[in-house]
Amino acid sequence: MAIRIEHQFNANATALWGIVGVPDRIDWVPGVTECTFDGEVRRLVMPGAGQIAERILLHDDKNMRLQYSCIESTPPLTSHLATIQVQQRDHDSCLMIWETEVEPAAVAPYIKQSMQGCLERLEALLNQDQSD
Repeated sequence: MAIRIEHQFNANATALWGIVGVPDRIDWVPGVTECTFDGEVRRLVMPGAGQIAERILLHDDKNMRLQYSCIESTPPLTSHLATIQVQQRDHDSCLMIWETEVEPAAVAPYIKQSMQGCLERLEALLNQDQSD
């Protein structure tokens, strides 16, 4: 099942990448309270939902692109591949394209809901940074 979200932010792409492009930064991910990152795998702790592990497959600061795959979860996923791409639009706006391929398809609505929650948190963080 494919999920694709395109979201425009009223912020510079570098500011957005400074959040989503840091693999162990979790303040923009609802429900995650802890993260460890060994340079290849990040492990996220979500009270009530358990832990997941994601392998970072691509981390490209120059092109502002992050790709990761969930390798451990409860219940286990058959497959998972996500890509975040940040693109500068003009000085004060950027676009984030977030694509996720996930099986089983039954978990797709939960993944999409989580992605939407992340976008809300990102908006709040970017607005906070602009007002500081």
